[in-house]
Amino acid sequence: MNEPVLARLHHLMTLREEVETLSSPVPWTPAADWTDDDAHLCLQLDVPGVDAESLEVQEDGETVTVAGQRPASERLLRGERPSGIFRRTLTFPEPVRPQSGQASLVHGVLTIRFEKRHPTISVPSSDLGREEQGE
Repeated sequence: MNEPVLARLHHLMTLREEVETLSSPVPWTPAADWTDDDAHLCLQLDVPGVDAESLEVQEDGETVTVAGQRPASERLLRGERPSGIFRRTLTFPEPVRPQSGQASLVHGVLTIRFEKRHPTISVPSSDLGREEQGE
């Protein structure tokens, strides 16, 4: 074969591989929020449709990794929601006590509460005024 034909054939094979990888399941990333609850840090991840049995949580020093899987619909006509395996590693915004995480899954939201190593102390503003007045 001549070189232009081989180059074109190679280009077609490359395009075919790219199209095939588009249809294969790819990892997805659930949205996450950190909230401060004075004595705890709370991590919330949106995982609707994920079976609780597939969820894994691992603490590792300054990070927490959450993994799981959402099954694909069998008779999907049109699809926008990702499916398959996800793995998300997040850094704690503040130091937490090791292995203190407690998880719950309610309405598709995974919430994990971690004990802070240094809890926030809230002082009501009415008490601040008394201290300034010498009471």
